Amino acid sequence: MCAPGGGVEPGQSLPENVIREVMEETGLQVEVGAPCLVNEFHDPERGFHQVDLFFHCTLVAGPNVSPGWEDPEGIVTQHRWVTEVELAETPHRPLSLGAVAFQGAVMLYDPLEKIVK
Repeated sequence: MCAPGGGVEPGQSLPENVIREVMEETGLQVEVGAPCLVNEFHDPERGFHQVDLFFHCTLVAGPNVSPGWEDPEGIVTQHRWVTEVELAETPHRPLSLGAVAFQGAVMLYDPLEKIVK
């Protein structure tokens, strides 16, 4: 499991990209707050290196996804709200997500987390 995200569109600010990606992948509207996590993923075997920026967000409307909503790219197959305990028990990336989501960490840097296949 992973948080919504994706590439940056040229000419859009990071918060504008977050709003767009969350809407595309969840159907939810958010207000973007402060950055909370910088995470690097890498796969040394392929020479792949990706930097992800995470932001605290607030829902603009309720937490329910509209029935019949579908990811326009067909990547997202399931939506799920989780508690801190459920997140800890669920395979997810980045591993430091729980610290910023539930434990009050203000800003974290999580360097070079190896991609697990």
